Amino acid sequence: MDRLQSMRVFARVIDEGSFAAAARALNLSPTVATRLVADLEDHLRARLLNRTTRRLALTDTGEVYLERVRHILAEVDDAEALAGAATSEPRGVVRVLCPPAFAVHQLAPRLPAFNARFPKVIIDLTAPGPVATMDEDFDISILLVGGEHTLEGEFVARLLAQSAWIVCASPDYLNERGRPKRLSDFVNHRVLAPLNLREVTFHADAGAVSPRSGAGRSPSSKAVAIEPIRGPLATNHIDTLYAAARAGLGIVALPSFVVHPALQDGTLERVPLTWQMVRGHIYVAMPTRKYVPARTRALWNFLLASFGGDEKDPWLS
Repeated sequence: MDRLQSMRVFARVIDEGSFAAAARALNLSPTVATRLVADLEDHLRARLLNRTTRRLALTDTGEVYLERVRHILAEVDDAEALAGAATSEPRGVVRVLCPPAFAVHQLAPRLPAFNARFPKVIIDLTAPGPVATMDEDFDISILLVGGEHTLEGEFVARLLAQSAWIVCASPDYLNERGRPKRLSDFVNHRVLAPLNLREVTFHADAGAVSPRSGAGRSPSSKAVAIEPIRGPLATNHIDTLYAAARAGLGIVALPSFVVHPALQDGTLERVPLTWQMVRGHIYVAMPTRKYVPARTRALWNFLLASFGGDEKDPWLS
């Protein structure tokens, strides 16, 4: 029995949801795929899958075994990639975790250029929600970290860029309701914000946070926290807030990497406050420097080159 091949088939059956789909993905016959998993169970003397006519389900043993199998297969892939990195072009799948708004507004528009350079690399993108720390289940994680927070955990991370949170609204809305110039003016405005956001902090010196240490702002910096006046929409989905603000529903605070095109074309207008919100910091992270496959290194270097890796906001420059 080719135990490594049996492990690959077992993991792929779980990923695809059936023996037939796994067999197609691995260019095997369903009979061979079924036999390899059965041989693996015989070798282990344990049932890994409960099979019914409608679905497959991992047993408790199978669930624990699958986690270890994934690590083994990843190590094998990394070793092969390391051995062949000097002579072979990057190829294969890079699993990427990314905040949804950054995936839509920044990552996806850059993928054609990446694909042109590395046509044999496939980006398997997951964008479930906010990402503030590296996830070991992914080759690369894109992190969006608030200015007063630090990176926690043992992993490799590099700064891609800073991004300020911009208070803005549509010109039609501001023409109708007025342009707030002081924080107290927000009492007369509809503020679009998540329900779990209890207060918003503004700073007289928004650049006083160290993006690397996150140690806090300078002693001379002043901060004011206000409780947002709830508007007719509450959601933590950034693109929904973006669309609602462009439609004239209210005032919103959004990252510069989202609102930059709308500020340029005039569909959104920056609210002229003397106070500022803190800058967020965008990082690219991976679990380790050890045995990094060529495909992962290619995307890592591409992202650093694309965004500059500087402690500045490229969308406001």
